[in-house]
Amino acid sequence: MAMISISPLVFPTSQDLDTFRNFPISRKTNHCRATAMAVLHLFYFPKQCFLTHNLPGHPMKKPPRGTSPQIRCSATEQSFSPITESRRSAHYQPAFWSYDFVESLKKREEICDGSVKELEKMYEDRARKLEDEVKWMMIHEKSAEPLTLLEFIDDIQRLGLGHRFENDIKRSLDKILLLEGSNAGKDESLHHTALRFRILRQHGYKVSQEVFEGFTDQNGHFKACLCKDVKGMLSLYEASYLASEGETLLHEAMAFLKMHLKDLEGTMDKSLEELVNHAMELPLHRRMPRLEARWFIESYKRREGADDVLLELAMLDFNMVQWTLQDDLQDMSRWWKDMGLASKLHFARDRLMECFFWTVGMAFEPEFSNCRKGLTKVTSFITTIDDVYDVYGSVDELELFTDAVARWDINMVNNLPGYMKLCFLALYNTVNEMAYDTLKEQGHNILPYLTKAWADLCKVFLVEAKWCHKEYTPTFEEYLENGWRSVSGVAILIHAYFLMSKNITKEALECLENDHELLRWPSTIFRLCNDLATSKAELERGESANSISCYMHQTGVSEEDAREHMKNLIDESWKKMNKIREMDSDSPFEKPFVETAINLARIAQCTYQYGDSHGAPDARSKKRVRSLIIESIPMTLKK
Repeated sequence: MAMISISPLVFPTSQDLDTFRNFPISRKTNHCRATAMAVLHLFYFPKQCFLTHNLPGHPMKKPPRGTSPQIRCSATEQSFSPITESRRSAHYQPAFWSYDFVESLKKREEICDGSVKELEKMYEDRARKLEDEVKWMMIHEKSAEPLTLLEFIDDIQRLGLGHRFENDIKRSLDKILLLEGSNAGKDESLHHTALRFRILRQHGYKVSQEVFEGFTDQNGHFKACLCKDVKGMLSLYEASYLASEGETLLHEAMAFLKMHLKDLEGTMDKSLEELVNHAMELPLHRRMPRLEARWFIESYKRREGADDVLLELAMLDFNMVQWTLQDDLQDMSRWWKDMGLASKLHFARDRLMECFFWTVGMAFEPEFSNCRKGLTKVTSFITTIDDVYDVYGSVDELELFTDAVARWDINMVNNLPGYMKLCFLALYNTVNEMAYDTLKEQGHNILPYLTKAWADLCKVFLVEAKWCHKEYTPTFEEYLENGWRSVSGVAILIHAYFLMSKNITKEALECLENDHELLRWPSTIFRLCNDLATSKAELERGESANSISCYMHQTGVSEEDAREHMKNLIDESWKKMNKIREMDSDSPFEKPFVETAINLARIAQCTYQYGDSHGAPDARSKKRVRSLIIESIPMTLKK
């Protein structure tokens, strides 16, 4: 028997272990800390155990007062309990928006005397009256001149009212196409041509870039004199972001206008300069629609000659939609609290509000309330499970969890550690309930599609976890092929399709199974935007792979050049996605789902524009939430 004598020995306390366990780590220090933790655990005995407990066959005497304790270890064949494995922590900030805060959101009864039903009726009656006035203006007052009608439609859309006038807008656009026909772009201002091009493409009409050839010189470059037309340049700049692959004239326009619009800073009138600065920060086509509506309402208030009817309806509509969003949020807050994952899994991000904000970015319209609630559940689970794979789980545990999700077998829960049992059962019950609701309401069994989406997501999560464990840096192509799936956009959109589609088709199901481009390109934008914002924090907590680090490792370029390459790839992905929305494309998906998929890319750009607003919400992101979900637009309700 091997005998080891150690004296004197200072025993670590439980506080020492906790301090060391929570010490910030990097990839390089992780192994050292794990080894040290194992040693500390070997020699840590709670005081009561040392004084009162004996090892089998080795009674321990209480040491004399004032002497240092000694320990004698024997190497025997007797088994010991496994050492508790140290766990990483990403040190995420706690949830900012508490359950109590969400429950205390300003009640509608406080806005106006009378019951909720009476208040809703007052708003609805007034909105209906204003709607009729706007429709009359579209037909009679604004239709005489195509440019006047186009500007009116643009205001309607940017004010967030497009969902109220979809059919009216389509009829007006059909009329404009019929009236202008082949003369489009001839003897028109740049603003008129660019505005028509953008609005028609936004609605899926096929419009050629050749309409801008009249504004180019003999060499095919845009004429220098256009620099004097600021309004026209701004309209063309916004239009250029709806370009598809191969439309070199529009690509040139974008580069030309970026340079010249920046040079004009400080030389324009105040209202136009506000619009230019807003566009240069992020173009309209890439903005989150409802957040843009909130901004544009305030801008429209300051516009000289603003239409009072349109403005009142916009403010009314914003507040009415916000009421619906608050109801949805409160329902989801209660669900999340009852689920209990946030209180049990302290290593994971608690981001219920941020998940709900994502769903508002994807589908804000009141009729998609059920879709928002379903997607809030989906994104909450994704956030939690992502932290299981990225931060907390061991590779062996992650393989067990991945297998359990792939099999979708309730009996597999017995093989999982306690914290994973909670995750799996919560996910299992929630997804099964979603599938049941669809079967009950539409007669389609969607469970195989939902479970495959989760299994596929966990498999690509596992790939990245193994890369991190092995400290393996994949090629950029290898990383991105896995990364556009692991960012979770595919899983989100598959659920969105079933949550919002009233007519589930065989062709659409086949496209979902085969990773249609409408799933791929928004997800690629999502992945690259995420990496641009989170790569530094991920590397600091030991993750070895993201698009920037992989590209730098493979090509030897600087971080700045790698980031610029990612931005170029985002631009290329938008061009591919723009092609899909054309009316005559071979997409089997209905317009609402196509817009929801595009909105996924928009909310990704919004979330990661200035940092990680999902994982580490800052003052800017909290202000966005307040302006969209919490704070209504002050207004006096007219009779």
